[in-house]
Formats: sequence, C-alpha cells, structure tokens
Amino acid sequence: MRRRAVRHDVGVSIAETTNWIDLEGAVNARVVVPGVLLRSDNLQGLTDADVRRLIDDHGLRVVIDTRTDHEAASEGPGPMTRAAEVRIEHRSLYPDSGGNTDLDIEDAAQRWGSDLADDFHADEEPIIRAYLSYLRRRPDSFVGAARTIAATDGAVLVHCAAGKDRTGMIVAMTLWAAGVEQERIVDDYLASAQRIEAIMDRLLSSETYRAELEGHDPQAHAPRHGTLERVLGIISEHHGGATEWLRSHGLTDDELAQLRARVAGS
Repeated sequence: MRRRAVRHDVGVSIAETTNWIDLEGAVNARVVVPGVLLRSDNLQGLTDADVRRLIDDHGLRVVIDTRTDHEAASEGPGPMTRAAEVRIEHRSLYPDSGGNTDLDIEDAAQRWGSDLADDFHADEEPIIRAYLSYLRRRPDSFVGAARTIAATDGAVLVHCAAGKDRTGMIVAMTLWAAGVEQERIVDDYLASAQRIEAIMDRLLSSETYRAELEGHDPQAHAPRHGTLERVLGIISEHHGGATEWLRSHGLTDDELAQLRARVAGS
C-alpha cells in the first residue's frame, strides 16, 4: 500500500511513514521513493512471487548489490538473476578482501584499525568510522549508484546482507544529494531497527553469516539515533555535503539534476 508522501521546499518527496514491502523471502524490504528507489536485505530467499511483486507492483528494473564478491559467491546466484526485466549491478563498498560483512562493526574496527577512516576521525565510534570508510574506500560505488538511480526508467533496489549499513549509506547519500531533508533520511535509516530480530534470524540461517553473528544480541546491531546524523555532519563539515562529495568524485551537474528530477517527480 502506498503511503502519503511529504513534500519539502525543494520539491522532493519520500514516504512519510515506512512503506514495507511484504515479501516471503526478505524481511527488511521497503519503498523509499515510490517508483524510483527501494531498499532491502539480502534477496537470496525471494520466491518467484516476490520477484514478480517487485517488478509488477513496484516497477523494479535494476538491483544494486553492495555485497562483496565473497558474499555473492558464497550465497550463489539468487532468484533475481532469472528475471529478464531486471539488471543487476555489483557495487561493493569494500575492496575485494575476502571478508563477509560489516555486520559486526567492532570486529571490523579491529581488522582494519586506523584504515577504517583517515586519522582525523580516529576518535569517532567504530560504526561511524566504518561508514566513513565506505566513502573513502569505494567512492566509485556511491557515484555509480547515484548515476544508476538518476538514469533508470523504473525503480532501483539497493541491498546488502542486512539492508541497514551499506545499503543505508548508499541510500542516505543519494537522497541527500537529491535534496531530501536529513530528518527524513535519518527516519528511513532507523526503520531497519523495527525488523532487526527478523533480520538477524534470517542471517543466522545462512552459513555465510552464521559464524560471524551467532550468540549476538540482535539489538546490538540495530541502527541508533545519532549515528547517521554524526556521519552526515562530518561529511557536511569536511566535504560540503553529499552533492559536493559526489561532484568531487565524478558525478556531473547534469546527472545531479537528473537525480533530483527523478526523486522530486515521484
């Protein structure tokens, strides 16, 4: 069911309340911008009916998969690969290091040390440093995702494993560059907390993620107030915001205008 949208001064709209997509094979799927941008956890368990729902009811045309090559190979080809109407783009936020996920940010901090982000941010919480490291390590994936969302005639779905961290940063930067208010961007990010138990149960059922997550308190992995706000604040302070950051990494003014028109015209 489509929810009422909020219009802002810049003419941009996203859903006012969380618009969940009812799927059998995913638990964190939702509409961000109707007909333009969807987000989800791993699509590996989608049924044929789920795939048709996304294509027929939500206009899905492109999937942006932010998982690592290791994750994708471990899980194997998913059902979306059989849909002729849908193109899949792999845009990892990690270098090809053979790791699985960023679900346990504390472990990521120990593995990567100061390379999570530049030394200037060494005093930030590990999750904030990890989010900043996505930008530092894979700007090509952020720019590529923004280009795809701007240019696609139909909806683009962004996903990772849980649909909250890597997906959350791609969606947040795209919405911010498109002119969406930060309050709405943060609300969208926090919505994954409503499904965190189901997200964790689903990941624990996969051999790819079980060893990394077994015995963890699901609430320790839930998005928290203040995290994304701090990340966006750092980007604003040091890079001038998402628009300037994307411009500095190759997104053109024409592409930015196209992105804004797509989001505002939904």
